[in-house]
Amino acid sequence: MKNNIRNIRKHLKLSQEELANKCGVTRQTINAIENNKYDPSLALAFKLSIHLNTQIEKLFYYGEEQ
Repeated sequence: MKNNIRNIRKHLKLSQEELANKCGVTRQTINAIENNKYDPSLALAFKLSIHLNTQIEKLFYYGEEQ
């Protein structure tokens, strides 16, 4: 699974640390998700969606889809 979190986060002018604090995780977790090294739990995916004001379907995609 791949994601658009970094692009959306930067568009909203949020740092990884700020997003992590809003979601209750570490900055390292956000970094790992953005670099496709960690797939978040469903609960965390929903938190990311809420705090990035974006539908989950726009945050995550499978393979080459976008």
